[in-house]
Amino acid sequence: MIRFENVTFGYSEKRPILDDLSFHIPKGDFVALIGANGAGKSTISRLTNGLLQPTKGHVFLNGKDTLKTPSSKLARDCGFLFQNPDRQICENTVKDEIAFSMKVQGWDEERIKERAKQVLDTFDLDPEWFPFSRSRGERQRIALASVLACEPGLLILDEPTTGLDYLECIRIMDYVTYLNREKGTTVLMVSHDMELVQSYARNVLVLNHGKILGQGPTGQMMKNVDVLKKARVLPAQIPELALRFGDEFKDVFTVEDMLDALRRKTQKGGTL
Repeated sequence: MIRFENVTFGYSEKRPILDDLSFHIPKGDFVALIGANGAGKSTISRLTNGLLQPTKGHVFLNGKDTLKTPSSKLARDCGFLFQNPDRQICENTVKDEIAFSMKVQGWDEERIKERAKQVLDTFDLDPEWFPFSRSRGERQRIALASVLACEPGLLILDEPTTGLDYLECIRIMDYVTYLNREKGTTVLMVSHDMELVQSYARNVLVLNHGKILGQGPTGQMMKNVDVLKKARVLPAQIPELALRFGDEFKDVFTVEDMLDALRRKTQKGGTL
């Protein structure tokens, strides 16, 4: 679905943001990009959908070279959720916002009406709401709904839960997970929230100063202390705690895993 081949990008040759970067994300994966500020996470997401173009190398989205494909065509394969929904919403009613991307892509009116109703029902949105009068969480839902209206094969999430309360976060991420597991939507998520990454991402790419330090299954990367330290990232709380408890807790990644491991240890009469 996404392929970077020896990609370099920067506004100055002396200090590139990304340096000779290569990786592949297959269709249907759910990948988190993690790393400190300035690592190159948002740059990768913008190179993927053609908002930026590589200085050297090639980026392929669903087989299309972004250097040779207009961003309007790439948009048919890729939906992009900005960190701040206020930079994305551009219409005065929710129904018009939902319909906007479909109109731009040339859908016929009947199909737009049918799809818009489905999306409004799914996200429990009032079609007549003025988007900027709604709460931060509701605006984020509106923005996500408008992105998903065209059913893109790839969904890019740039810090999708910033400013949301716990319930709003769960609501959005559970739906994204549904799309990934049931519809086969590929998800690329940029996030500083390691608890979010641990709970939802299937695989992780760890970035530092424009280079990949490590990549692999989420649980494995959350316990790779050396890589995370070099990337200036702290692991999620449960994997970090499990590391302190030793080898008996090597397969512990979630709260449920931790409770099960503690019960087994208690039954054996052990102590921590």
